[in-house]
Amino acid sequence: MATAEPARPVRQIEQNKFGRSVVYEGEVLRHSVHARVVHWAVALFFVLALLSGFALFIPWLYKPLAPLFGGGPTARLLHPWFGLGFVAVMLLQLRGWLADMRWIANDNRWLGHMPDYVTKSDSAEPSYVGKFNAGQKLWFWGMVGAGAVFLLTGVLMWFPEVFGRTGMWISYFFHDLAGLGMLAGFVIHIYEGTAAMPGTLRGMARGTVSEEWAWTHHPAWYREVRQRSGDSPGSKQR
Repeated sequence: MATAEPARPVRQIEQNKFGRSVVYEGEVLRHSVHARVVHWAVALFFVLALLSGFALFIPWLYKPLAPLFGGGPTARLLHPWFGLGFVAVMLLQLRGWLADMRWIANDNRWLGHMPDYVTKSDSAEPSYVGKFNAGQKLWFWGMVGAGAVFLLTGVLMWFPEVFGRTGMWISYFFHDLAGLGMLAGFVIHIYEGTAAMPGTLRGMARGTVSEEWAWTHHPAWYREVRQRSGDSPGSKQR
């Protein structure tokens, strides 16, 4: 008869109006419940806007995708609202992550390290990497920029009788260009958060990551977290 796995000691419990995160021994809290909800809302609205947009603007995708939204007319009606939802939750994410996403001198140093990061020739990140590395910051600010493009061009396309047909057709080009750029970044983002760095997705699902993951991928942030909690990073400090 199999014996039950012993319960792990609880290190910390984060509880607020958005929900509850339990941090066990050997873990650190990476993302609050609010940050996780906003992140998944950004992803959801982006995917809905992307699929409904593909259904409208790529003829060979109309047949498989349009029925997901109740048909072509409904997809056309919903697409701009999905886009507005994406912009709205992106603003919430910008508000919550602005301090962590500020560009600092060490981010320039990391860009020189990028070839090692991409080729995985170094198993651990440099000791100066904080909560987000420069690549993650570039992706974040790319999303913010794309959101601004979506909003501006989307309004021009939504009201062609006000802004004119020329503005609408120019907007189509930049709207689609931003969408394709976001799609490419989104695919890379999924890969980096799953196969490339196992354990990353857990941080955005449960809110916690293992100490080993933290000091391997974001060592400066790991040290800050442990010091704020009054613990010494010990042997994991590099």
